[in-house]
Amino acid sequence: MGHIVLEQVGKSYGGADVLTGIDFEISEGEFVVLVGPSGCGKSTLLRMIAGLEDITHGRIIIDGTIANRIPAKQRGLAMVFQSYALYPHMNVADNMSFALRLARAPKDEINAKVQNAAAILGLTDHLERLPRELSGGQRQRVAMGRAIVRDPEAFLFDEPLSNLDAKLRVHMRSEIKKLHQRLGKTMVYVTHDQTEAMTMADRIVVLNEGGIAQAGPPEDLYNNPVSLFVASFIGSPEINLLEAKAAGPAAVHALAKDGTRLALPHALDLPEGTPITCGIRPQTMSLDPKGIPAEVTLVEPTGEAVEASLRLANQHVLAVLPASARLAPGQQVTIGYPSERMFVFDPVTGARIA
Repeated sequence: MGHIVLEQVGKSYGGADVLTGIDFEISEGEFVVLVGPSGCGKSTLLRMIAGLEDITHGRIIIDGTIANRIPAKQRGLAMVFQSYALYPHMNVADNMSFALRLARAPKDEINAKVQNAAAILGLTDHLERLPRELSGGQRQRVAMGRAIVRDPEAFLFDEPLSNLDAKLRVHMRSEIKKLHQRLGKTMVYVTHDQTEAMTMADRIVVLNEGGIAQAGPPEDLYNNPVSLFVASFIGSPEINLLEAKAAGPAAVHALAKDGTRLALPHALDLPEGTPITCGIRPQTMSLDPKGIPAEVTLVEPTGEAVEASLRLANQHVLAVLPASARLAPGQQVTIGYPSERMFVFDPVTGARIA
């Protein structure tokens, strides 16, 4: 099953509210990623679903049953932590089967489940090894195997890749996504890395200051952010933000600090001079002979592209350009962008205007 519903879930420590009014539903077999900055409450929320933290307000419903007072071990969930938490004196097979042995499961059943999990995770040849004889990625697979053998209704991952190097994190992202496709189980995954969220999730829940800033498929959050916070948090490299002022209620352009005209997606019903923040994703910018004058300040080739830092409209922006672009610091260029791909925000409230 693995159907999880959160209704007005909140968590307070003393007089401090950590989470307030969390409402969302996780469908059976869905891969949901909770993402947000440090301290936003994502790990706390995951631990509340797991039953490792008490709920101050609201209800958590798992497969139709209110789980608020159900102990963690009876919720049918398995959690994979940031720390591998493997027993150093036990080999891989014993680490994976420890919970089953505690529950006095039949030996044949234990062996079958361990062998199955090992085959899924590519650990069949490592079952007799101790944790110290494994790489970081292999240890994380053992931790995942320990969860798989329990045959849970849903898997909960709390930043499981944080201790791995960059190359191994990319590999393990793929492994976890393949695991989801193979098992078809519900997975709830916590990370502060928006790239992990974008590449792995069926649906992303962006948390900020104890509440949900926006939830939806990765492409929706990238292409249709509802706020300045979501637009800034989702997307790599980070979105460019230009301070400007509305040119009037019928104008289809705004004026940047130095008076440069910035094309808007459409005319805004705002009085002339109203402060706005214009968001332009680096990937949408291009060299354009009819574009806005800019000065190149830094060039960073990445192989498949060139990331160029520019002084545009008296403000700094980043453009991701084709690798064939020949740029040098100090060079004068003209840069353009599709006006329909610009986002406009209220700089005070952060709400999206257009």
